[in-house]
Amino acid sequence: MTEQTPYAAAARVPLIKSPSLRVPQAIQLPPDIHPLPDSVTAYFVYPFTLEAQVIAAESARRGSLAADAARHERYLRDREDEKLRRRKEALRRVAPGFDPDAVLVPTKTGQTQGTSTLRESSAPTGHQRSRSVMDDLVDQLAQMEASSGKTGDS
Repeated sequence: MTEQTPYAAAARVPLIKSPSLRVPQAIQLPPDIHPLPDSVTAYFVYPFTLEAQVIAAESARRGSLAADAARHERYLRDREDEKLRRRKEALRRVAPGFDPDAVLVPTKTGQTQGTSTLRESSAPTGHQRSRSVMDDLVDQLAQMEASSGKTGDS
């Protein structure tokens, strides 16, 4: 019987040698080559002179890393403090005397007595309308005009 393997057909194919392929030439060793010794332990001698250099370099590296880490930590802490200071400053501009960590203590912002009395006298007794920046400016100009008129009459 004939064999019924998948490679049965390939067994009958003749092999052809390619003219581009050739067998490499045998390598010839030079006559002065140094043979390996019987024991290689002589080649594995540890130089203890390098330890001091490695330890010094490693301690310097650790010191510089610690200094860098401290500098980075200080920078981040200063940055957070600056953000907090700016936030508190912005809150104080809106509400003078405001401190989120303490009790609210109002502070005077430098208004003169004449401005406050002028506002009190012109304010209606019923429904009070909120004043705009323009109204405040007009009141201040009127007060300055009144004070310059008093000094000019003397």
